[in-house]
Amino acid sequence: MSDAFMREAARALPLEQPYDYHRTLKKGPVHRLRRAPAARPAQGEMAVPAEGWDVQIHAQAGPLVEFAAADVREYLNTSMQVFVAVERTESLDDWSTRTGVILAGVREDMPGIGDELKGSKDYEIRVTGDQIIVCGYDELGVMHGLFNLEARMSLREGPFLPQDLTTVRHSRYRARMVLSWLGWMQWPDSYLSHLAHDGYDAIFASVYANPNGVPGPPHYDLIRKQDAAKLNDVIQRAKRYGIKVYTPILYANTREPENKVGLREHVRDIVTAFPDIHGYILLTEGFYFEKFFGAGGHGKQDLRDWAQHWTEAVRITAEECHRINPEIEILPWEYNIDFRPQQVELKRHVTSLLPADTIPLLTWENGKAFEIDGLHGYLRDYSISQVGPAEVSEGQIAEAKRREMPVYCKVDCFATWQFGTTPYLPCPQQWQKRYDALAEHGINGTLETWSNGYKPNFIAELRAWSCWTNPIEFDALLRSFARREFGSGSEDLVLKAWDHFSRAIQFVPDTGPSMGTNAAVANPIFFDEPPARIMTLNNSWWDEARKTHWRHRMDPYWPYAHPVVVFTPDFTNRVNRAESYARARSGIGAIESPERLAETAVLPTFNKYLLLAADEFEAGLKLYRKAALSAPEAKRASAMKDVLIVEQMQRMLRSTHAILEFEDLRFRLVKMEDPVEAEPLLDRMATILTAEVERTEAALETSRRDSRLGYECEMDYVYTPYIIGEKLRVLHDILEQQLPAYRERHRQS
Repeated sequence: MSDAFMREAARALPLEQPYDYHRTLKKGPVHRLRRAPAARPAQGEMAVPAEGWDVQIHAQAGPLVEFAAADVREYLNTSMQVFVAVERTESLDDWSTRTGVILAGVREDMPGIGDELKGSKDYEIRVTGDQIIVCGYDELGVMHGLFNLEARMSLREGPFLPQDLTTVRHSRYRARMVLSWLGWMQWPDSYLSHLAHDGYDAIFASVYANPNGVPGPPHYDLIRKQDAAKLNDVIQRAKRYGIKVYTPILYANTREPENKVGLREHVRDIVTAFPDIHGYILLTEGFYFEKFFGAGGHGKQDLRDWAQHWTEAVRITAEECHRINPEIEILPWEYNIDFRPQQVELKRHVTSLLPADTIPLLTWENGKAFEIDGLHGYLRDYSISQVGPAEVSEGQIAEAKRREMPVYCKVDCFATWQFGTTPYLPCPQQWQKRYDALAEHGINGTLETWSNGYKPNFIAELRAWSCWTNPIEFDALLRSFARREFGSGSEDLVLKAWDHFSRAIQFVPDTGPSMGTNAAVANPIFFDEPPARIMTLNNSWWDEARKTHWRHRMDPYWPYAHPVVVFTPDFTNRVNRAESYARARSGIGAIESPERLAETAVLPTFNKYLLLAADEFEAGLKLYRKAALSAPEAKRASAMKDVLIVEQMQRMLRSTHAILEFEDLRFRLVKMEDPVEAEPLLDRMATILTAEVERTEAALETSRRDSRLGYECEMDYVYTPYIIGEKLRVLHDILEQQLPAYRERHRQS
């Protein structure tokens, strides 16, 4: 069935070049045709007629209301084939008596409505048979209320609304931030508009760079320097869409008094130069004390002492910012302080040290403990296999709430480093559990992407519904998405498929930025040590051990991706890299006792759960493929792409299993002396290679038809069709040359 589907998809989908989707997203329209030809209003629904209605706003309406009104006009015209004009009126006092209108305004201009609205972004919608009223607490509320009308109509695939709809929706979040998926400081207007439509009101622009262009600490000497003029341009354009801008502040803090003076000057320079920056994120990757270390990589350093000095630097930053503008948000993010589950008290202590006028930015799921077959691990990085929050994060939330401080969280909500080269993860039931948990814990703001970045997708739309109170009921909402994406009649197939995918993701033991869920479809299998594909420095006067040398930023055997997502064997055969990988990427090696690890191989359990996840994905894919093949012509191409995304996710898991099993066999093989004993291992290795060739060919065809796949904005493309083709050449060489040669040599020995 999978092969048959791939043949159909290859016929239906055109070939794409890398960055094709980027170009469309940068320059393409925000709205497209959404109206289904057969859609008709159901009983109890009203319909906006094709002509005759107007969008009315106050004559003195602000720029966000103007933008939203013009956007609704464009949406109705393009998406719903309904033609309206935008009219300004001197008064909205008689709003309740007007008919044939979509009337939008702030509560001060509309007496008798909006009394229940409490804060920014809140809105009220009232619908009758002959009028639609949107009242916002402020301009942002009006804008998001009008966008919600668009979202409701898009779900219905027609200009239809319940004729007795009355809803008051309160925003759950003070800010929802994202990064750009397009690339460094790429924030075109169409992209900003997409963000606003999906409920985002803030961007982080850009990571690891001071806004004024001052170089960061030495650890970040490779990061692009910020262009102040470009940043100011982004700030001003983002305002048009109700979007705030947050940036980092980078500084290497030390104990010396002159260092603290330097920090004060640095902060004042930034805040003075950029008066419209809404907030600053003080991430320990770049804003640190004395020396940089990765999460948990502090060695023997006293983290309580480190935190005492780090939070003092946070206090200085907040003090200088608030002297100039008390409204600036300061978000200290202590990511690098050990987040393993046994560190709850340490992390609570760090939160207790933060200045009261700052907002802790916590990492939602990293460090969350889990158990598989009696082995204990924890999430090594951003993942959705566990809902969260992590044990340490839960302790920090409690401490912040005790201190009556608001809490923001870095929390992925539609894509994550677990399958980080996939544009979004279609696991809506699992995502919804996370959205519910965020609401239950009273999180006040979010940074919802890191290196994955935002791109339009239905999971981001689902997330937007959860960010205000009184959403459409979840099951009904999901059914509407299924009908819209795959066509009427396929809803049950799609819902069951999503349920399988949401269960499958919970089995995935590979967590964080790794080869396993990000690059395995393009990661070669190695048997003999291959020739280096870049220059090496084994005998020259250059010091190969210097980790700052450019050579150490790529793997000599596979220099097509960052080493963090490349798996290669230890050709000295001292270490079984497959077993090491399983221990590291599951977090089991950092939690289980050394005694137990000495007698327990983690790899068999790790590989078992990779296949459990892949099999559960396949169970859903059988339904997903069927739904896509029966989709109406207008939806078939996009439905097929939805299927190919999950096909690639499943292949990623099976390829990881193949790479690790093959390496485990290779490691055992080189220690064997009896050629007879080696034969079963060689046979199994040949079987693995044969299956991997077939899988890689399918991965190649898939990546040629969706230029979103393989891309991750921190690294650009982790894999492209070219790289997958290179992998295929390696696989064929091992299967057709290296393995037969090995057999022949050892039969004669």
